[in-house]
Amino acid sequence: MTYTVNCSILLTELPLLERPAAARAAGFDAVEFWWPFAESVPSDRDVDAFVAAVRDAGVQLTGLNFNAGDMPGGDRGLVSWPARSREFRDNLAVVAGIGDALGCRAFNALYGNRIDGVSAEVHDGVAVENLAAAAEAVAVIGGTVLLEPVSGAPRYPLRTAADVLEVIDSVREASGVRNVKLLADFYHLAVNGDDVAAVIEAHAADFGHIQIADDPGRGAPGTGDLPLDDWIARSHELGYSGAIGLEYKAPIASAFDWLASAPAAEAAR
Repeated sequence: MTYTVNCSILLTELPLLERPAAARAAGFDAVEFWWPFAESVPSDRDVDAFVAAVRDAGVQLTGLNFNAGDMPGGDRGLVSWPARSREFRDNLAVVAGIGDALGCRAFNALYGNRIDGVSAEVHDGVAVENLAAAAEAVAVIGGTVLLEPVSGAPRYPLRTAADVLEVIDSVREASGVRNVKLLADFYHLAVNGDDVAAVIEAHAADFGHIQIADDPGRGAPGTGDLPLDDWIARSHELGYSGAIGLEYKAPIASAFDWLASAPAAEAAR
């Protein structure tokens, strides 16, 4: 098992380009990021600086989000947002290029909030087309598009694993692409009231990725009530072999203290 540090929610006291090295200094050899730029098509200079920061730190980039809009401002993706569909499409080549440069093969596409005045049918039709285009863009480097449920965003329509799998089925039926998979974020699933254990039993072998945080509080493992160790272990028993994304909130000084009381977790860094 390998843990990968989400450097967009952890180590945020540091400038973004210093976080991969901080993760390495903490003993990890893998990182993931939300979209690390303000725009869908950043300058070559900014892209080169990001790539160099990951390479120079000696860590593997295991996951990268497509541009999801203004996350602090409440945006949760561009995939189903008709007015920003072109912006999403413009982002695809940049994401695939970074993935190719850094050996990253997993790319998270946040679905997007419902927009006033736009029907669900229009949203979902745009999403199917954009997800198919994203899947084709990253397929050339052996990549997979990830789709996840999200909590804490009332206008975000994908709340359960079933919601996500229905979209994935629609994309496959419409386009034939097979490289779109469920990102099983155990925190979001649990907070939204999904039966996480049942999702694992039914789908673990085909999870595209797992991310974790504890509840309540979206804190580090062991700070809440979720049986994260059990869920991870069962996912592995059923065939999941990928990394476990650490996507929780914690101050840098104590972000990884929980590993000291988890020998197996310590060995997985």
